[in-house]
Amino acid sequence: MRYEELTSQVQALAQLPDRRSAERAVRATLETLAERIPDGLADHMAAQLPPEAAYSMRRVAASHEASPAQRAYRRNHGERFDLTGFAGRIAWRARASEDEAIREASVFFEVLDSAVSPELMERLYKALPSDIRELLPEARAFEGQQERRGRER
Repeated sequence: MRYEELTSQVQALAQLPDRRSAERAVRATLETLAERIPDGLADHMAAQLPPEAAYSMRRVAASHEASPAQRAYRRNHGERFDLTGFAGRIAWRARASEDEAIREASVFFEVLDSAVSPELMERLYKALPSDIRELLPEARAFEGQQERRGRER
């Protein structure tokens, strides 16, 4: 997927006023995601994204300044924060409210789902805590399956 296509889809689905707003939402979500997930997963994701989007992830992963032990932990686990922290970081970066940040991140994950391999989305799903995971399309699909099974019983 080309960068223009990625940002256009985010703009349309999130009903953002212009491309600059979509680019800001994409960048803010990718940078925050790169902080939250293991560096190796961020690298794999960046490899499947257009260069303009990949740059945001790679820059954050490369900028982790800490002790060797902290860098090793982040490389394997990412920083620990919940949905509130995730939303707050995206909101700050995108200059938006936390509600807008959650909505735009959810839309971005929907577009991301068609931009990267299913295996990579599954790895992302497993790397995130349950509250952030709810923003991913797979989480919504999985929850829907569980609800249907519950009604069938």
